[in-house]
Amino acid sequence: MTTLSQKHCLPCEGGVPKLNQAAAAEQLKQLHDWQINADHTIIHKKFTFSNFDRTMAFINALAWIAHNENHHPDVQFGYHYCVVSYTTHAINGLSDNDFICAAKIDQLAYGIFA
Repeated sequence: MTTLSQKHCLPCEGGVPKLNQAAAAEQLKQLHDWQINADHTIIHKKFTFSNFDRTMAFINALAWIAHNENHHPDVQFGYHYCVVSYTTHAINGLSDNDFICAAKIDQLAYGIFA
């Protein structure tokens, strides 16, 4: 079985169904401490770092992943934290792409930034 972090995002311009609550919950099991909002339309996670330089390095690496997958998160950050949120805007909900990118971000966070 291919893990989420080994998959690649597929273009989504709408016209595909969003993941239902059960499917999203199943995908969430493959991630490390991500949360789903009450509407089941967004997954998010807060990462913490020892200083601003490490926070920015993480954000730059995250941006590289987003660019390569052509699936971009919403990001909020400060001195020692970064909150990453994924949703698929074209379907106003969650798709496989959100979970694939979250898995890649987990791999980054618990690899290079561990």
